[in-house]
Amino acid sequence: MLRRAHAAIALTLLAACALAACAPAAAGTGGRTVRITIHQSAFRPSELDVRPGETIRFVIRNTDPIDHEFIVGDLGVQDAHERGTEAYHPGLPGEVTVRAGETVTTTYTFANDDLLFGCHIPGHWAYGMRGVVIVG
Repeated sequence: MLRRAHAAIALTLLAACALAACAPAAAGTGGRTVRITIHQSAFRPSELDVRPGETIRFVIRNTDPIDHEFIVGDLGVQDAHERGTEAYHPGLPGEVTVRAGETVTTTYTFANDDLLFGCHIPGHWAYGMRGVVIVG
């Protein structure tokens, strides 16, 4: 009888571990946190180094008296946002609005290609409000 109880407990624990391994990661989790400050319409830091496959949790603080955004992606993504009409972003991974004086978070998992991050509030990208993510 005791063996059956131990076997049942072992199977329950094994099943729980298997389910946990298959469950998606909780939203907003990331392996490493990178803090970015927006000040005078510039990102600090403006260059980041990440490893392929690394998930970064960005904490973006806007110290400016105006709204900004933080968009991560390749040049095609940046061009689409530059031409786009979305005034505010609902918080997709790597795409967030950062209102004046606020701090927001987003996560992004990097593949193998270098990417850009930037702000596409009218005139901000042209002003140079962008940075680079070097993956390697």
